Amino acid sequence: MSLTQLAYRALDTIERLGNRLPHPALLFMVLAAAVIVLSWVMSSLHVAAVHPINEQTYSVVSLMNGAGLRRILSEAVSNFTHFAPVGVVLVIMMGIGVAEHSGLIACVLRSIVKRTSQPLLAYVTAFAGVMSSIGADVGYVVLIPIAALLYQAFDRPALAGIAVAFAGVSAGFSANLLIGPVDVMLASISTEAAHLIDPSAEVTATDNYYFIIVSTVLITLVAGWVSNHVVEPRLAQHQNRQQNQPDEGSNSNTNPDFLAQQLTQKLTSQNNSLVWVGWFSAAYLAAIILLSWPGLGALATTAESRSPLLSNLVPLLALYFALAGYVFGRSNGIYRSASQAIDSMEKSIATMAYYIVLMFFAAQFVNYFAWTNIGTVTAIVGAQWLGSLQLSPIVLLLAIIALSASINLFVGSASAKWALLAPVFVPMLMLLNIPPEQTQMAYRIGDSTTNIITPLMPYFGIVLAYAQRYQAQLGLGNIIAMMLPYSLALLATWSLLIAIWIATGLPLGP
Repeated sequence: MSLTQLAYRALDTIERLGNRLPHPALLFMVLAAAVIVLSWVMSSLHVAAVHPINEQTYSVVSLMNGAGLRRILSEAVSNFTHFAPVGVVLVIMMGIGVAEHSGLIACVLRSIVKRTSQPLLAYVTAFAGVMSSIGADVGYVVLIPIAALLYQAFDRPALAGIAVAFAGVSAGFSANLLIGPVDVMLASISTEAAHLIDPSAEVTATDNYYFIIVSTVLITLVAGWVSNHVVEPRLAQHQNRQQNQPDEGSNSNTNPDFLAQQLTQKLTSQNNSLVWVGWFSAAYLAAIILLSWPGLGALATTAESRSPLLSNLVPLLALYFALAGYVFGRSNGIYRSASQAIDSMEKSIATMAYYIVLMFFAAQFVNYFAWTNIGTVTAIVGAQWLGSLQLSPIVLLLAIIALSASINLFVGSASAKWALLAPVFVPMLMLLNIPPEQTQMAYRIGDSTTNIITPLMPYFGIVLAYAQRYQAQLGLGNIIAMMLPYSLALLATWSLLIAIWIATGLPLGP
């Protein structure tokens, strides 16, 4: 049996075991209940941890009492409504719904197909995913579904497009060719942590810049190679023609191929509609530039507000997709009134019912976990144990990667975890002559590479919902098995890269 066959057999086993897990919504219900019980057990045992720097004691808080029950009930609604992924996804999907039902996306995809080389498709998609982190979480809700449609237009498995885009967006969240909001946010947390040892220490947004540029190239190459040589061949073996198409039970009017055929029948030329979209896009971009012009526009960066443009990118993109879709649909006769565009929004949101239900229970679990302090205690104990091992600097950084990757399987949000871990990791490693920027980068590698294989990641549900449009019976095991090769390959190569980088004494940034 060849190595490839052994690998495929292992992934098939993971797939079968993963699919035995309950429905994702039920899984979060079970996990939430488990957290409640575990908090009671650990609280009864007086489990606590003392922060090694500020000497504050963190105790596990039980939710299995009157106060816990009242909090669970009183904050159930706010947990859901304040859960960031929910609003982001629903807002952007309303805009995309107008663009999709007008036929704009199908038309643009056909144009891309004519100009894109098949062998480069995976690498281009992965690179686009990495670069999407400049807009925070936008890649999850914009690029991933478009990648599926693009792969389908190339007559390749749509799931392969979802997989490589997901790998680029999530695993590549800590890489980019540009400095983005993630760099600023993590650097500010690292600076505060470093002040515990050296009040004059400062970590800037550019301190990891050289490394994340090279990381962008690495992730693009690794994710593209894994997609072409591991994931897609396996999907091609398991998928039949029916599985590569959207589920028959779905609304045919939302099928991009159907829309493309409909447009072809109705229009003698689609170029005129695209020209109108082009003019609108130019005007929209000009308006954004004016609004974000320093000292002039309402979205300009000021001392009081950091990059209002990037922080408001989701509604701006949603508005763009909606208006561009309406312009395209109006010019080709698909939309004869604004109410039809609203109908498209309604249809798009209707397809997100699965995701909405899932996110309600996910939000409860995430908040219960935070309320109990279980994550905080675990992180402090893990960091203390790591510091007691007396490891060399490179090995210690690799251990930080492994620890953050493990914690990442249970706790989402990169900023929240770093706010928790930085006051422990950064001072501890500074005392061992490891600068904060190195510790920060090690954390970023571990945090990024395991996002794609944990159902507890906030956007995992939306990826599953996208995938089920093409294979209705898809389960958690299918997604985990599909993404595991990316996670392992990126974790190994990215860890090797930083080890070589540190060993050779290269600076991580300017």
